[in-house]
Amino acid sequence: MTAHSADPKHHTAHTLKERMYVVIFESDTKMGLLFDRVLIYAILLSVLVVVLDSVASISKQFHNQLVTLEWMFTILFSIEYIARLYCAKYRWRYATSFYGVIDFLAVVPTYLALLFPELHALIDVRVLRLIRMFRIFKLTAYMSEYQHLAEALSASRRKILVFLSVVLMVVTVMGSVMYVVEGPSNGFTSIPIAVYWAITTMTTVGFGDITPHTDLGKLISSAMMLMGWGTLAVPTGIVTAEFAHRRNQEFVAKKTCDACCTDGHETTNQYCRYCGTRFPTPEK
Repeated sequence: MTAHSADPKHHTAHTLKERMYVVIFESDTKMGLLFDRVLIYAILLSVLVVVLDSVASISKQFHNQLVTLEWMFTILFSIEYIARLYCAKYRWRYATSFYGVIDFLAVVPTYLALLFPELHALIDVRVLRLIRMFRIFKLTAYMSEYQHLAEALSASRRKILVFLSVVLMVVTVMGSVMYVVEGPSNGFTSIPIAVYWAITTMTTVGFGDITPHTDLGKLISSAMMLMGWGTLAVPTGIVTAEFAHRRNQEFVAKKTCDACCTDGHETTNQYCRYCGTRFPTPEK
């Protein structure tokens, strides 16, 4: 028996760290699910506080209450961040990962505004406080639906890029045609301006800052508007089909990566899809 294993304090600390890891990072456990739900509500409420603080009338009337709530959320997320660093097997990897950076950005603005109240010379403190809105990105770590959508977008990226390249060619050609047809006298002062008009027309936005005046130009505009209806549906259909395909696939038990602390991996995965760390081979 080693000295460490004989030390009850070391064993207790090790067990506590393992239990905290399961609660914080394992979302498929009862306590882990409760932990995630509490964090989701805390994130939503903290974002609501930021939104209310941006309204001048509300901020003036309830300034002290909003400041108190913000400090409560900051302390809560600070404890969470420290706990994650304590439990993570590879702390630096977690700290530099996407969710690690988001966790850091969720707490640092309040402390910076407290330590450096004269930051107005460099950056408006209100702008600095808005960084707290990054907390809402933490929601993606606790809801599997976000992960499924991200996987569907990633799987569809080549098709979407091909589609966007076709749209880019269409708006470039049609914008050039409109530059020749309408000319600078009707607001089409250059090909980039005409391409901008083509994009707003094809996407059916139609700001109205540039409009065709000739009959031929109006005919081309009508054709592009009708074309826009069909083009807008293409990327939606691509992502929806991929999303439905992945939702229909059998999703097996989750596996958590000890390196970057991300879960959602299938038991058949040999490597982490986020950091590339190889999973240990299960013993037979």
